[in-house]
Amino acid sequence: MKNLFLLIVLFVSFSAIAEEKVVKVDSLEQPMFKPFIERYILDELKSLRQENLELKKDVAEKLAEVKLESSDRAINYTTSTINNIFYIITAAASLLVLLGWKSLSDIKKTIKKDTGAKIQQLTADYEKRLNAIENQAKERSEIIVDTQKKISTTNSIHSLWMRAGIEKSEEEKISIYDEILDINPSDIEAMTYKADALLEIGEVRWALNLANAAIEKDSQYALAYWQRACAYAHLEKDNDAIKDIEKAIELSDAFVDELDKEVHFKKLRGNDKFELILNN
Repeated sequence: MKNLFLLIVLFVSFSAIAEEKVVKVDSLEQPMFKPFIERYILDELKSLRQENLELKKDVAEKLAEVKLESSDRAINYTTSTINNIFYIITAAASLLVLLGWKSLSDIKKTIKKDTGAKIQQLTADYEKRLNAIENQAKERSEIIVDTQKKISTTNSIHSLWMRAGIEKSEEEKISIYDEILDINPSDIEAMTYKADALLEIGEVRWALNLANAAIEKDSQYALAYWQRACAYAHLEKDNDAIKDIEKAIELSDAFVDELDKEVHFKKLRGNDKFELILNN
């Protein structure tokens, strides 16, 4: 009987612990796979850096091969041409001596003049080809440097967006969005998210100006119209707010589900046009 009683107590204890663990699992507020997504993004960035380095290495090797091939061709061409010239000049000089057309001194001067002119021409052609190769190498180098700068900028902006997603304070988020805009002043997404953070701290006019700037840069960006509608709703400009809501929904159907949840539209409750949009 004592053993049976102990077994019952142990079973009840394990059941309570299991229920407590289930409750803890069910009460998770955030998905557990977020670190895996971040790890995936970091791996992708690492692979981009490796591919860029491999590209730079391949370009350098190809340029070296092209220069070597061009040099060999130019040298072979020059050697063959000079040999042919000497053969021709020798044959011509022999013929002239036999026929008595010119003296040996005249033939010698002519040979020197013609040979010098030909060598000068070949040297000029060779220099042009080398200059063309150097220009191509410079262009490739500039492309590689520009690509590296873009990758570095992308990495910096990505890390700032990661920080903004983790940050809880709206003031800190605004500071991070300002850093993003310092790197890329035309980032309309950063403008729009900054406008949303400004609305949260009551800076309605500032948020409205940012939303207008984002729309000026991209008139098809739905989130900018949505944020401007929120600002208009705070300023009790109901008609303007409703127009922007309709435009945002027209550009993106995803905002239909957010219409009833948006806290900034509380002041629009009771407006016939807003209720019509909400019901439809």
